[in-house]
Amino acid sequence: MDPLSATASVIAILQLSAKVLAYLNDVKDASKGQAQCAIEASNLHNLLTNLRFRLEEGHAHQPWFNAVQALAVDNGPLDQFKQALETLQAKMTDGGRLKNALIWKFKKEEVDAILARMERLKTLTEIALQMDHFKISQAIKGDTDSIRTHVSAIQSAVDKVQREQISASQRIILEWISSSDYPAQQSDIIKRRQEGTGQWFLDAPEVAQWLGKAKATLFCPGIPGAGKTMVAAIAIDHLLNSAQNSAYGVAYVYCNYKSQADQDTASILAAILKQLGQGRPSALGPVEQLHHKHASRGTRPSLDDTFSAIRDVVAQYPYVFIVVDALDECQRETRRQLLSKLFALQKEADVRLTATSRFVPDVEDALRPATRLEVKASNEDVRQFVVGQICRLPRCVQRNKAMQDLVQEKVVEAVNGMFLLARLHIDSLSDKTTAKEVKQTLATLSKGAAALNGAYREALERIEGQQAGHSRLAKHVLSWITFAKRPLTTAEICCALAVESNEAELDPENKPNVEDLVSVCAGLVVVDQESAVIRLVHYTTQEYFERTSSYFNPTAQLLIAETCLTYLSFSVFESGSCATDKDFEERLRQHELLDYAARYCGEHARCVEAKVANAVRSFLTYDGLLACAIQVLCVPSYKYQGYSKNYPAFAGLHWAARFGLCEVAKRYLRTAGEDAVHAVNAQDSRGGHPLEYAAEHGHYEMAKLLLDKGADVNAQGGAYGNALYAASSGGQEAVVKLLLDKGAEVNAQGGVYGNALQAASKGGHETVVKLLLDKGADVNAQDRVYGNALYAASSGGHETVVKLLLDKGAEVNAQGGAYGNALQAASKGGHETVVKLLLDKGAEVNAQGGVYGNALYAASSGGQEAVVKLLLGKGAEVNAQGGVYGNALQAASSGGQEAVVKLLLDKGAEVNAQGGHYSNALYAASERGHEAVVKLLLDKGAEVNAQGGAYGNALQAASSGGHEAVVKLLLDKGAEVNAQGGVFGNALQAASSGGQEAVVKLLLDKGAEVNAQGGVYSNALYAASERGHEAVNAQGGVYSNALYAASERGHEAVVKLLLDKGAEVNAQSRYYSNALQAASKGSHETVVKLLVARSAKSS
Repeated sequence: MDPLSATASVIAILQLSAKVLAYLNDVKDASKGQAQCAIEASNLHNLLTNLRFRLEEGHAHQPWFNAVQALAVDNGPLDQFKQALETLQAKMTDGGRLKNALIWKFKKEEVDAILARMERLKTLTEIALQMDHFKISQAIKGDTDSIRTHVSAIQSAVDKVQREQISASQRIILEWISSSDYPAQQSDIIKRRQEGTGQWFLDAPEVAQWLGKAKATLFCPGIPGAGKTMVAAIAIDHLLNSAQNSAYGVAYVYCNYKSQADQDTASILAAILKQLGQGRPSALGPVEQLHHKHASRGTRPSLDDTFSAIRDVVAQYPYVFIVVDALDECQRETRRQLLSKLFALQKEADVRLTATSRFVPDVEDALRPATRLEVKASNEDVRQFVVGQICRLPRCVQRNKAMQDLVQEKVVEAVNGMFLLARLHIDSLSDKTTAKEVKQTLATLSKGAAALNGAYREALERIEGQQAGHSRLAKHVLSWITFAKRPLTTAEICCALAVESNEAELDPENKPNVEDLVSVCAGLVVVDQESAVIRLVHYTTQEYFERTSSYFNPTAQLLIAETCLTYLSFSVFESGSCATDKDFEERLRQHELLDYAARYCGEHARCVEAKVANAVRSFLTYDGLLACAIQVLCVPSYKYQGYSKNYPAFAGLHWAARFGLCEVAKRYLRTAGEDAVHAVNAQDSRGGHPLEYAAEHGHYEMAKLLLDKGADVNAQGGAYGNALYAASSGGQEAVVKLLLDKGAEVNAQGGVYGNALQAASKGGHETVVKLLLDKGADVNAQDRVYGNALYAASSGGHETVVKLLLDKGAEVNAQGGAYGNALQAASKGGHETVVKLLLDKGAEVNAQGGVYGNALYAASSGGQEAVVKLLLGKGAEVNAQGGVYGNALQAASSGGQEAVVKLLLDKGAEVNAQGGHYSNALYAASERGHEAVVKLLLDKGAEVNAQGGAYGNALQAASSGGHEAVVKLLLDKGAEVNAQGGVFGNALQAASSGGQEAVVKLLLDKGAEVNAQGGVYSNALYAASERGHEAVNAQGGVYSNALYAASERGHEAVVKLLLDKGAEVNAQSRYYSNALQAASKGSHETVVKLLVARSAKSS
């Protein structure tokens, strides 16, 4: 099924339902049947509008997106609703024209049939909006009677979701966008600053230039231990303190070598977005939109989604500072991509960047144009640091001024600009007891290039010289911190150190104190108090211990692997997986090492597999223990309702394959005996095979073992469809070659991307793409999601892969995929070099197709200014029609892309061009609340009262969304406050239906008629009242009398506002009696009292 079919069907139905609603509104002699049809059709119109936006924002590889497509099957729910609307339209029109006097002529059975179809789609749409792909799939497959039987239960679930969303605070949304806590790190670091140090940095002219110059970039390289992180913290502290009295934004990131797996580009940008949102809550709209789009269905924003939101939030600030510390501690591809995005952001807005790093060639090259200021601890700073540490030194120094001066002199002389070394040297003096010992130590302080190694060696010697128990504890602490796969919290390491061999539970009395862990480690370990993370004092400490592990603790990996296995085997976990999110989270809270042990036990076991293979095999025989570990290992890291059950259940051999444990697998298969062939081809609960697990993670030897034992190389199933696809998707070249040599079908279909070539192309894995092509992969093979390999590579911006595919005969204008063709895909992503390459190879700049219609539209919708310029320069038609929005100007206007809007207008875009869902650009910008774009369009001649779109005009569109500034702007530019048209009839009803209290007040102040009739609500009081909008997050609904609606839902504030402005308290609904009855029906006591006090009558 075409992944765009549901979107297209919904849009067609929305257009038809808007017409039918207008007809229903004009029917004479209203009846109960007409009322029911109007209400249900109107409710569905709102629900389908929400669904349409979510479909447009979704991605075809997401399970929810694919599940929802079933709504659009022939004679399915959408088709049946369309038939119902057409039936209504046919009886109320004459050849498509409105009859002179509409009269309701339907029989009861006709009405019942229409309502049944509406009710079915309403139920399914509400389920779909919960973003639960399992539930929607199940519901769509059920028959109409079964679905209708469960309407009450489903509605309760929908109401619960809505209540949760309404009560969710901005803090929760920000925590959802990023769980990082860089402010806590900032607090920990700045606390360690010795007073007076770092002033040289703030006084430097390079810093003054960075602070004062628009779009400035400052690069601060330095040797290891020079104090780069402290300099970053000082800069951030200065910005934050100054920002309290200024309007600029501040965001910062501390990169960490231990967090490379979690600190990818998308995660770092999400952290930046979170901080900028915290700094200006009024600019949180884009973040809230991302949350609305993803949270309830358990997906995460893509890199492009996050970047687009950052651009929108940054636009709300006059200028923004972004500080990235320790860029060298990110993976190379991450820092390349991150800098590319930050530079792109800097092109569009006044973003002032600074970054610290060691002297790494690729970082230096990328930041070569930036102002450069090397970080090197000044002698004065080191001296001040030493003075501040005197209190830690023995009394023979504290009580002797001459000894203090000697310590300052010798330490400053030895460190040569390295703060870290100064700290280590001070630590080396802390256990001395006499002046002679202090002087001897000062005389032998390590200096020069080998100084750090010497300092670390001396620290280890001090550790070895402690009592046996302290020395052993220190080695265990250092082993855990050094070889852990991610940073450890103090709770986790204390729990790990308390685990005892062959014990089935943890003895709380065996947990050490954190203070003792730090004290026995000779200054090599610190605790970040705010984040409760225990870590080594510096990145170089990690490097030193990795180099010397065979000396200081050769059994470190064995210690960790055995501890994790013992912990996972505790009797408390024998009950298996948890049934609910609450139980799962409580289990993790109570058992502090469980998350780490379940996720990384296999990683540590692989390092010492020969020594732990039997223990691992034994663990895998206990179904309950394995089920517990699998749940923790596989559940998504982000939370949503039911997330703890969203994982595949699999057997022990899958687990071994996942971690590449060949010896364990051999033992497992020996136990299986004659069933070994069945075991290697066994499927998990989602159809995945052990070979697919091994291929996904690049475990060559494991894949070879499984194949030798009879694994089917072309077995279908699982998340990737087949093993070749899994290996190709991850760029696992050696495994890809092995699978091909073993007979893997190179063009086999499966997985999100269609085939292995598309998967490798999407990931930008050039060597794998070449290998697949050399083995006969069809370069132009088609698939419904990404169309073809060229499309997949273009959408990811992988220039070298695009070039390779073109050289191998890829058809540059091939149609397919959501965007239509490769040029549109590259244009949407803003991949300028790829767009240029495709155009140079003959891509048709005005080719039509896909959801965006053409490349210019695609680039405009994403605000890709450079690509828009390039396309226009290559002959793109600025007023070409196509796509949901109609044309490029509408697309850019809807997205609030001011720079692109201006560019298009300057290139001849017709400001009042009609077409598409929004009808015109002003409407599109107004509905989304993009004030700057609205102003620009009006200045360029946009007709403020132009009719079109579901809401009728721009004022209604802005009013419905609660965009007060835009409403004011439109009114100031001559918008007619009482203009009729659209679903809501007029702007006041539109604002009332959306619960936009501030806009309602504004419109009334500007002369809006409070009792004006029109639209499906009849009047504003009804529109506001039906859903009772007091809060901004309340949802709109459609009935015929405003006061009735508000009263029915119990929305006191809106009812009071409208009554205060003269709304008729006893106004009759066309379909129902009055507001008082509605409030009574809903048991809304406060509203009943309010209405009675205003002389409401009981009938």
